[in-house]
Amino acid sequence: MYKANSPWNRTPIINDTILDILRKRFIYKDPYDEEYIIPQRFDERPDLCSYEMYGTAKYWWIFAQRNPDIIVDPIRGFITGTVIRIPSKDNISKMV
Repeated sequence: MYKANSPWNRTPIINDTILDILRKRFIYKDPYDEEYIIPQRFDERPDLCSYEMYGTAKYWWIFAQRNPDIIVDPIRGFITGTVIRIPSKDNISKMV
C-alpha cells in the first residue's frame, strides 16, 4: 500500500509485486481554490510548484488531478502561462 500523499494510494497491487491500473484520486472543486498562472520557473516542474505551495514536492500530482480538463499530462502539461485552480494547503490535508 502506498502512503496517503501518493497518487497511487488507491491503486491496487497484484500479487504483492505488480501495480494495477491507476485509480485516480478525485480532487473536489472548492470555490476557495486559488486561480493560479503557472510561472516560467515552474514550466514542466509541478514538483517545484508543490514544494513552494505546500512545503513538499510530494503533491506534484494534485495540480493535474484538480485540473483534468486543462492538464492532461501531469509533467509536460504543466506549462508556463496556463491558468489552473489549486487547492489550499488546508484542503490538501483533508484529502490525503
